[in-house]
Amino acid sequence: MKKIGFIGAGSMAEAMVNGLLQSGMTKPEYIYMTNRSNDQRLHELQHTYGVQPCRDKREFFSQTDIIVLAFKPKDAAESIESIRDYVKHQLVISVLAGLTIDTIQHYFGRKLTVIRAMPNTSAAIRKSATGFSASPEASEKEISTTKALLETIGEAVLFEEKHLDAVTAIAGSGPAYVYQYVEAMEKAALQVGLPEETAKQLILQTMTGATEMLMKSSKRPERLRKEITSPGGTTEAGLRALSERRFEEAIIHCITETAARSAAIKEQFAGAALQKTKK
Repeated sequence: MKKIGFIGAGSMAEAMVNGLLQSGMTKPEYIYMTNRSNDQRLHELQHTYGVQPCRDKREFFSQTDIIVLAFKPKDAAESIESIRDYVKHQLVISVLAGLTIDTIQHYFGRKLTVIRAMPNTSAAIRKSATGFSASPEASEKEISTTKALLETIGEAVLFEEKHLDAVTAIAGSGPAYVYQYVEAMEKAALQVGLPEETAKQLILQTMTGATEMLMKSSKRPERLRKEITSPGGTTEAGLRALSERRFEEAIIHCITETAARSAAIKEQFAGAALQKTKK
């Protein structure tokens, strides 16, 4: 059974710990956790999950087979510099948004095995849609181990790294767009006279049912949409209103802008890494 060390103890690290333990992939005593300075947070996680808080770097890295980088991306240079001499044979999994495999390897100063993963916040309920990419140094066994680990928090799909900006736009930021859609539905429900709690129940069940239909039916979304759109009917009126407000164009623009911003942030981190080296 692999021993896993988390560097960083925020919400994503906690979601991954919860998934690992619920799945039975590992045991609490095989999970080590550390962060920059928040001992109270480490003790909370120890109390909740039984994991091992560890401040001694030699012990932390001598005891672990897999290292998960889960600190804030802005702290990457300093954090990796503080641990790079201790990382030897471990598989390194990064959940740092915006940091490419090359940038992470650059900070480590060598071509060690790195897996870059992009989970989303639904990891907290083991429903994440996670895209991940592997450095050329990764073996098939290391890739399969990573996939199994990431599948403890939802679905995980291997991509070429060049696609991760698009993955970020769809899966990483996607939950926020769904939440805003539900916000709008709730406001509209109040305007047409539905009680707040009843409206919420109807909206969430409608979302759940539509998602299940998409997952279980072989029909394309376009076909499913047309099946509930009668000429001159209520659904047609609603879809016409969305079209008049350029709903589809707005969604496409939203995704392309998100992907572009992800690419820009990636370049900023890569540039910062090079500047640090020159100094």
